Amino acid sequence: MLEQRIQQHFIDSADLKYQSAEALSKPIAAAVQAILVSVTSGGKVLACGNGGSAADAQHFAAEFVGRFERERPELGAIALTTDSSILTAIANDYSYEQVFARQVRALGLAGDVLLAISTSGNSPSILAAVEAAHAREMTVVALTGRGGGKMAGALRETDVHVCVPHERTARIQEVHLLTLHCLCDGVDSQLLGDQETSL
Repeated sequence: MLEQRIQQHFIDSADLKYQSAEALSKPIAAAVQAILVSVTSGGKVLACGNGGSAADAQHFAAEFVGRFERERPELGAIALTTDSSILTAIANDYSYEQVFARQVRALGLAGDVLLAISTSGNSPSILAAVEAAHAREMTVVALTGRGGGKMAGALRETDVHVCVPHERTARIQEVHLLTLHCLCDGVDSQLLGDQETSL
């Protein structure tokens, strides 16, 4: 019984990825281009999310600043989820809703990209970060699910929305991780060529 339940998780995850491939490839490609324009012009990516999405933001920044699968020059990315002193000071002195927005206003410049991750699209702290990014003339790449929530209405035409067509948080996060890997691989392939990588 437990083994069947585990197998069903694998099947459900694989099915969603297969079903999402065609629908999400276009916005993911647009996100790659937005990030590429930024980093090749001296810009950077600021990434944020809560909970599992915070881990995804850190995962992305690590692979961008370090490397993904191939050697390349360092690329600028900062996870806004990692400095406990900044996070707790802002949450304590202002409100948790401002923990990413204040960092975006402090660190973000015109031409930078905000990678905003929210499975529901309704996280107040992420929505505030999007507003701050727009005030700084940054492009937003939003990763959501469940129809995009409030985030869908907060984005501009110049932003990119990758919305996973599912309701379950775990499944959305699994596709978000794949999306982040696609972003890293897409940027690398544009910078370095389409060389195959060994698995």
